This record gives sequence, structure tokens and C-alpha cells, in this order.
Amino acid sequence: MLVNNLHNDPDLKESVTTLLGKPFTLQDRLKISGAISPKITITDSSLQIRNLLVLDTHTKTCTITLRPKGILLNFQVQLQSYHLVIPFYKLKVYKGRAEEYSIYMDHHFIKIKAPKEAMNIHNYFKKLIALKADSHPKTIDDLY
Repeated sequence: MLVNNLHNDPDLKESVTTLLGKPFTLQDRLKISGAISPKITITDSSLQIRNLLVLDTHTKTCTITLRPKGILLNFQVQLQSYHLVIPFYKLKVYKGRAEEYSIYMDHHFIKIKAPKEAMNIHNYFKKLIALKADSHPKTIDDLY
């Protein structure tokens, strides 16, 4: 779900919290050593996101915020803030090229530059994939 967060809309905040869970507490953020990624450069994106990014002449960057049931991919166009709300059950992460990660959800995707020297980005994606794996049920009995 791609949303514009121009104003702090309580309905939007509630729907994001319902879908992804409440933000991690300070203790949980310390335990997983950070819930927000560093600024990451966007190299490619789906048509709808690209049409937004082309409006801005600045470098295309984003951040990823971890939540208990998914991620919030945040980027800014001019003075407007946009969120791509992705629950873990719709999240697909691929390591395509040597220095690029791809994040997919339904018909949206964003490709992110991750240089070999930027180990903090690689470590963040390892943490993201581990958290996604932990969120899935372990056995068939966990579904009931």
C-alpha cells in the first residue's frame, strides 16, 4: 500500500499499526540493534513510484523502518513524505546484482544500491530477512 503522509492522519496511522503492528519499543530496538536503516539510494522502481520520484531533482533516497509484522519503506518527494507499507507475508527481497537489493510487494518494487563498502546496509538486510523468517509460523500447529 503506497500512501502519502502529508499530514499526520490518525486513520492512516491506525491502519498502518493494524497491518504492521506498533513500532518497536526502545528495549526491542536495542535488542535488534536498530529498527531504522541508514539512508539508501534508490536505483530503480516501479512505474507508480518512479512517476513520484521524477518530480524531485534531488538524489533519490529512502529509509526502511522495521515493525513486528512488516516494514515501512519511506521516501520523500519535494516536501511530501510517502510510505510503502509492506507486511511480511507480501514482502519479497532479492539480491540481484552484486551491489543491489530488490524489494517487491504486489506490483510495487524498489531497487536499492548497496555498495560493497556499506556493510551497515548489508547487515540491515540480514536483520530484515531474519525478522521476516521469525515472523512466519514454525509448524502447521502454529496456524491454529
